Amino acid sequence: MGTLLLSYLLLLLSAASFLTAEAGSVGVNYGRVANNLPTATKVVELLKSQGITQVKLYDADATVLKALAGTGIHAVVTLPNEQLAAASSRLSFAISWIQHNVAAFHPSTTIRAIAVGNEVFVDPRNLTAYLIPAMRNLHSALVRLRLDTDIKLSSPIALTALQSSYPSSAGSFRPDLADSVIRPMLDLLRQTNSSLMVNAYPFFAYEANSDVISLDYALFRPNPGVVDAGNGLKYLSLLDAQIDAVYAAMSQLKYDDVPIVISETGWPSKGDPKETGASAANAAAYNGNLVRRVLTGNAGTPRRPKADIDVYLFALFNENQKPGPTSERNYGLFYPNEEKVYEIDLSLNKGGVRWNEDRGKGSGGNDGSGSPEGKAGEKWCVSNAAVGRERLQAALDYACGEGGADCRGIQPGATCYDPNTVEAHSTFAFNSYYQKNGRVAESCDFAGAAYVVSQQPKVGKCSLPAGA
Repeated sequence: MGTLLLSYLLLLLSAASFLTAEAGSVGVNYGRVANNLPTATKVVELLKSQGITQVKLYDADATVLKALAGTGIHAVVTLPNEQLAAASSRLSFAISWIQHNVAAFHPSTTIRAIAVGNEVFVDPRNLTAYLIPAMRNLHSALVRLRLDTDIKLSSPIALTALQSSYPSSAGSFRPDLADSVIRPMLDLLRQTNSSLMVNAYPFFAYEANSDVISLDYALFRPNPGVVDAGNGLKYLSLLDAQIDAVYAAMSQLKYDDVPIVISETGWPSKGDPKETGASAANAAAYNGNLVRRVLTGNAGTPRRPKADIDVYLFALFNENQKPGPTSERNYGLFYPNEEKVYEIDLSLNKGGVRWNEDRGKGSGGNDGSGSPEGKAGEKWCVSNAAVGRERLQAALDYACGEGGADCRGIQPGATCYDPNTVEAHSTFAFNSYYQKNGRVAESCDFAGAAYVVSQQPKVGKCSLPAGA
């Protein structure tokens, strides 16, 4: 993962709270199924040096939690599946677990949430019956120890919990889970102001159906989109469709008010010959485009366009002892030697184009100092560097020519000429065209070379005008 991606993580993660709908954030999953990883102290230094302030663990390892103390990095800890039975049957066990694995470290180590198990429904040990009692006991323990306000809980579910996921509007939970497990879980999440954790991997769907699913659709790249015949909504990404299928399933149970956290998502940089689409280039595209979406305030789905969704990328490292196909050992952003697995070209931080931390949600406008704070409802049109310089240049030429955009500000010597990059200049031109044409969605497309953001862009020293 490139330095630019990790710099972006810093912009949003520092003020984000986990498991609420207040602000979207991006974090990483720190798995340790390997025998060659750096020490916990070195890992924490890596996280700090790259500005990563949200991390999800698959246990509550004391060494890791101690290393995180005083760093400001927010942690999610996990009660492993093998401890569900004990936590479900004995409140005393739940209290002891919270005391030793949470209270002993918090608040020196900022623990934001507890994941109760992981993909319990697909565990071959048939642990489903233990989940809800374990969640209730753990919540009772948090209440007893007066930690329930600071620390939320949830349980990551896989998309296999759905009976139907296509089209998204037909999303529904499996009959064996809907009333016995999902409904009481959602009820607990509602009562505790927590979110449903969902592990979603477009890679799996693409790999199994690459003959009918567009790779661009899976990687958030420009594509014609897919219209859901059930509700008429148009989908431009497979992840959106997957998450909206979960939203639809929740709606069937009357839990439209419970938010979602994407507790795992990612794309492998390497795979077996039959694992279609597994490559470093595709992993960089998927993760880079997803992070850009979150950080520009565009993380909502067609079904819930205004919802901020917290996302945890999988995973921090390649883990050499994970079983299964080659892809399982190649989801990491870093090699165990702390080198990046691949670079990510995050266009929003190149060429002088950047956004402020609150992504346009502040109450104030431009104060004249160049501070890019936007009023509620304001929109801007920016360039999409993922399409490449040639397509950006062609779109820029159209905007400044036949499109009639006011491009005087990016002429040599003009206020917005610097930085002299095709991305910066096209952002200026695209936004001019977008504002001139009444900010209709079609005026910020340019064949996929542009998209709308809700956070004010700044091109060098030049803040761009907006309208609501």
